[in-house]
Amino acid sequence: MTARTEQRWGSTLDSVVVYAQGAVCRRLARGSVPPDGRVRVAGLPRSLDPGSLRARVTGAADVRVTEARVEVEAEPTVTAVPDALRREVEQLHEEYAAAQGRRDRQLSRIKEVGALRPVPPARKRDDPHRRTPVDAWLELAEFVDERLTGLHARLVELEEAVGLAEHAFSVAADKLARASSDAPSAHVETTVSAVLTLDGAGDAEVELEYGVPGAVWVPAYRLTHRQGESSGRLVLRASVAQRTGEDWTGVRVALATADLRRRTDLPRLRSIRIGRRQPAPVPSGWREPPTGLADLFAGYDVAGPRPAGTAAPTGAGSGPVAAAAGAGPGPVPPMRPTPPGHPEPLTAAPPGYGAPPPVPLPGSAESAYPKVFGSPTGDLAQPVPARPGGRPRARSMPPAAPAAMAAMAPQASGLAAPPMPKAPAAPGGVAPTAAPAAGPPQPSGAELDYTALVLCGSDEAAARRGRLFPDSSFDPVAAEHRRRAEGVAALPLPGHAVRPRESAGSFDHRFDAVARADIPSDGAWHTVTVGEIPVGLHTEYLCVPSVEQTVYATLVLSNSTDQALLAGPVEVTVGDDFLLTTALPTLAPGGVCRVGLGPAEGVRVTRRTNLHESTAGLRNSTTVLDHRIHVELANLLAGPVTVEVRERVPVTSDADIRIDERADWTAPSQDGAGPEHHAPGTRIWRVDLPAGATTALDGGYEIRIASAKSLAGGNRRS
Repeated sequence: MTARTEQRWGSTLDSVVVYAQGAVCRRLARGSVPPDGRVRVAGLPRSLDPGSLRARVTGAADVRVTEARVEVEAEPTVTAVPDALRREVEQLHEEYAAAQGRRDRQLSRIKEVGALRPVPPARKRDDPHRRTPVDAWLELAEFVDERLTGLHARLVELEEAVGLAEHAFSVAADKLARASSDAPSAHVETTVSAVLTLDGAGDAEVELEYGVPGAVWVPAYRLTHRQGESSGRLVLRASVAQRTGEDWTGVRVALATADLRRRTDLPRLRSIRIGRRQPAPVPSGWREPPTGLADLFAGYDVAGPRPAGTAAPTGAGSGPVAAAAGAGPGPVPPMRPTPPGHPEPLTAAPPGYGAPPPVPLPGSAESAYPKVFGSPTGDLAQPVPARPGGRPRARSMPPAAPAAMAAMAPQASGLAAPPMPKAPAAPGGVAPTAAPAAGPPQPSGAELDYTALVLCGSDEAAARRGRLFPDSSFDPVAAEHRRRAEGVAALPLPGHAVRPRESAGSFDHRFDAVARADIPSDGAWHTVTVGEIPVGLHTEYLCVPSVEQTVYATLVLSNSTDQALLAGPVEVTVGDDFLLTTALPTLAPGGVCRVGLGPAEGVRVTRRTNLHESTAGLRNSTTVLDHRIHVELANLLAGPVTVEVRERVPVTSDADIRIDERADWTAPSQDGAGPEHHAPGTRIWRVDLPAGATTALDGGYEIRIASAKSLAGGNRRS
């Protein structure tokens, strides 16, 4: 562990942006910049995503961050006493085990007493027959019965005690499992800190941004509407669950539908050419090594080993992170490189891009085997096919490479290689020689993944200094914390809830909460009020009397904002009465949808039909089916209502069949501007009924077919 020479700054969690899965936290720290510029900011969660730390100075133009890295400190606690909840669980577990032991001992006693039986003495051959002592047998039976009665009464009491102890233990264990994970272990206290190097002087405020897994959210709504008004209050609420390892207390919460872990790099498009074979192009990540790469670290070699107090951190869980560009005295920290195409050039070359290697002597071990990419001896020029998504597949070494190269490659390039089979011996015992591959180097997919490469500093071996290698640091404790945190993605969703990634479609939206909120790290759903959304509302009554002679009340909701309303449950309240909880579909900006409120008992509908069949035409060659529909509506409510009555007429693509409509209904719009999609043949009556009024609607249609034909599929007399 490193010596704690940095000045410690206190920090507070200020804001959190919860994505579809995962979150980005922003923590603020304030203090005075020390002379050496090194500051330690504690309080980061153990489930911190590696490489996600970002640091910047706010409010001070003359101070900037030149280095930022994550360090993990673990030390035994002063008093190795578990917290109250854990201590309660352990005590209840002991009581439950003791109750089980008492119950088991009572069962053994019952078994022993129940096994008591009269045993007569052994009879010898010459002994006469003896009379059975009935009184002794009866006394023994009475003793056993009396003893078993008392033991069974005590067993009932012990069984009840075991049940109560088991219930108390299960409740406490469930409470402990649901408790916040923002607590140290019982015996070891782990602290995750950000070690910053600041350039400047004076007071400064630093903003730390880092990503954590284990946070999900789903939208929910509360709709309040008053009868007769054309607007309502739609309150957006979110159910948030998080197990990131830190409690979010008094933070500004924002909710986003984007996928935090989606890759944003551009795919590699390979051209397919027909004709003469052409040499493979130079990979996009290839760059010539800088001149004098070995001389870059000559000053560190001359200075000798570094004192123990200023050694580079090598604690468990520490890893390089991105920081603001800057250089200064001291070691060169591992840094994330600039991706290809970025305007800033790389300061070092990828693995194996160093100075030209020395030419091996004829007959030496180096010249007997093919060269391996990333080693001082050169590269292995093999084309790497691309997999879907544009990223190249990982390339394996050819079978002819001996097992010795598997040990040489990790030492030179830092990449782990699997053991290779031995090459077959050539005739005469002479090792086969493979000619080096010609052409430009072909690095593997892992070596071209610039987001996962780390620039090695002066503390590395001479073959790794100033070169880019995949980050091989692995912290099993942090991985276990992240695995537990990601378990919240498997939580059962509330009723009618839809995950935001599914309902948002191809667009991403962000919703900022109007007030700060508290969300503990317990892995349970917590409701957060985001804000109020203005929507347009009006009540309409809908009925389809041909299917069911019932009128249903609906709220026609229109989204008048510039953000989409995601699908989720909505609690509908009309006036001061709670009606129901229903599902709200995804509503785009400017979109319209219906929210059902259930049957309306104050509006009645009755439907009657009549079919008259006749013939027409020359020699009665045409059959005429005259359908007549009569619908009656009655408004028993205290106010006027608008009722939409839906009917459906048959449709056909046969030219010999003609359908003539005789009604004042209208066909619904099919341009997608309405609140819903209508089936073909739908016809609509819209009627405004005053309070206590009744009305009648008459309509119908004629179907004309040839007499030699008949209708198939469906009831023509309905």
